[in-house]
Amino acid sequence: MYILARISEVQSIETNRGPNWIHGAGENPIMNIAEATEAAMFDPDEGGHIAFAPDGQRVPEDVNAQVQDFVWTTISEAFKYSNEHGGKITAEKSLLDFFRDRVQQTDFSDEVRRLCLDACKLWGTYVGDQVDRQSLRFFRLEECVDGSNFVVASTYKRILEHVSKTALAKAEIRLNEPVKTINAPNRTPTTKPTITTTKATYTFDEVVVTCPLGWLKQNTSAFNPPLPPRLQKAITNISYGRLEKVYITFPHAFWHQTEPTISAQFLEPQYAPHPKHIEWNQECLSFAALPSPHAHPTLLFYTYGESGAHIINSIQGLDPLSAEYKDVLTQALHPFYSRLPGYDGSEPTAFLATQWQKDEFAGNGSYCNFQAGVEEADVDIEVLRGDGMGLERGLWFAGEHTAPFVALGTTTGAYWSGERVARGICGGLEGEARDDSSPSAVLRD
Repeated sequence: MYILARISEVQSIETNRGPNWIHGAGENPIMNIAEATEAAMFDPDEGGHIAFAPDGQRVPEDVNAQVQDFVWTTISEAFKYSNEHGGKITAEKSLLDFFRDRVQQTDFSDEVRRLCLDACKLWGTYVGDQVDRQSLRFFRLEECVDGSNFVVASTYKRILEHVSKTALAKAEIRLNEPVKTINAPNRTPTTKPTITTTKATYTFDEVVVTCPLGWLKQNTSAFNPPLPPRLQKAITNISYGRLEKVYITFPHAFWHQTEPTISAQFLEPQYAPHPKHIEWNQECLSFAALPSPHAHPTLLFYTYGESGAHIINSIQGLDPLSAEYKDVLTQALHPFYSRLPGYDGSEPTAFLATQWQKDEFAGNGSYCNFQAGVEEADVDIEVLRGDGMGLERGLWFAGEHTAPFVALGTTTGAYWSGERVARGICGGLEGEARDDSSPSAVLRD
């Protein structure tokens, strides 16, 4: 019965392997679709946020409020600074450098300053890598659509069903055929793009490449003729994040009984065994706080960068229902969940961790980010989403790494990138019907 229960619980969180959030509730098409499909939403900023200091003790509420206010105020200042002075910021300067400068300008005690720097490192859960790798020069490219961020409590299931409805009804979709080569020579009256998979070769009028950036990084040789040098350079320049998620389900939500906890941060934990050279901050979100009937006794841990890689490497090849898999994740995360309010010794009934870094089709990572050292990330993104390849070779690129600057790395950005390509293709076809030389024949972003 224990194994059956675990199978059921694993399946119940399986659909959360992908996106959990809608970033920005303003002019956001994903939010509009969520509302139209009556997807259940949850705003985690409603309270119940706690933090633990490096010694494992709770950070007092007033101190935690002071720390969080500093972190998010400084994030806003960094966005503004990057927007206004990006061209003058050296490529090597990181977001952590900015935090260090700002915290020295406060009148905080040394202890509170340390907590502020520890807390700022959890920006890594947004971009998938350590904050000392985050480019300050291009930090503006991490700024999202205005408005609150919502967790999709009912998962993205209804949203995906909505956006895929037309394709499923009218398109011929072939699965389990990995692409080997994409042949897209310059257009002539007799040439069309072709794609060769492990099973066959197909001919198309237009090809839209939505492969993750990580896949493109590893497979530029799949394109024939080769991609233009500047496009290849852009693919190389933009970084790829390492965000991973670990779901832990318990018999009951002990942390939600006497002191409802929505999220918890664990800052530079000295009490948790880990490789000394790896940043080990952790953050978790409670699914017990979701609206009914979507609430369940599960904690979602976000891991990133080297710490996420270490955890994923430790479970590689293990069956998610095996004792070994459970033991590895228990050893890594027990020091954290056991400190939550109301912990009564309960043992988890199920674990499930994403392993995007081990997935070749995900590009061995999560989504794009902008790391210190990049020289012209804004130009790189513009090159990635340029329509020249589409017009000349019938080869278009879409995906979160080709999104407008306010939506890079998000599902909203991926959606907008699809609309951009659709406008380009339709505009090109309309131009062919009228006059190929007409500059108004193509709708540009």
